[in-house]
Amino acid sequence: MRRVAAVAAVHAALLAAAALTLLPLAWMVAASFMPPGEASALPLRLWPSAPTLEHYRALFARLDIGRHLAVSAGVAATTTAIALACNTLAGYAFAKLPFPGRERLFHLLLGALVVPGQVAMLPLFLLMRALGLVDTWLGVIVPGMASVFGIFLVRQYARGIPDGILDAARVDGAGELGVFARVALPLSTPILVTLGVFTFMGSWNDFIWPLVVLADEKRYTLPVALANLVGEHVQDTELMMAGAVLTVLPVVVLFLALQRWYVAGITGGGVKG
Repeated sequence: MRRVAAVAAVHAALLAAAALTLLPLAWMVAASFMPPGEASALPLRLWPSAPTLEHYRALFARLDIGRHLAVSAGVAATTTAIALACNTLAGYAFAKLPFPGRERLFHLLLGALVVPGQVAMLPLFLLMRALGLVDTWLGVIVPGMASVFGIFLVRQYARGIPDGILDAARVDGAGELGVFARVALPLSTPILVTLGVFTFMGSWNDFIWPLVVLADEKRYTLPVALANLVGEHVQDTELMMAGAVLTVLPVVVLFLALQRWYVAGITGGGVKG
């Protein structure tokens, strides 16, 4: 009886915590459909009295948020594709290909993890300026093309791939590139999905770097464009909530769609590392 009561108490606490976590998100969605001024009225309303799509129409028709949505999608997708290629190749090399100084170089890379991103932002901006990439989408993409965390994540997972499988492919006549593409890559699907989700979410939600490197408002990504709207429409809470929903919705859908692979990659990397 005590065990049942304890389990029920744990589940009740988890449900309460989940409800508290989801409540702000639920109110954000509800507020985006409220008539103007209703989200700021007291007492606070949790549901729109007369649901309307006026704020979403304003975002796309009057404020041209569709352009910034497309820019964010293109930048995030391109960054994710390139990052997956670079991080996967480097992580596999550190895990399975012996070369002089491999461990020392890997430990040196790990040391870069303790350096805050803000510290590297100024030299990174100067590098982008020297390359002529300031105020270009390529300047936003380049810093995310490879990361120490991504290399580490793939390396830890790839270490769990049995060497016997790779050696068998080599005996059958496959070259190193063939072993990687035909054997290691399919076996690494969970961690690749996990890394892809991490990279896409990081690029989609990034605010500071696009704000620093972009000057033309037409090139702004969605988070920067929405922050720019706050100054013009600071009192229009419903409009801002509609913009926030557009920002959050794609990454939520992506996470839910790939949740099974994401969890498998996280747990697999933890066990095999």
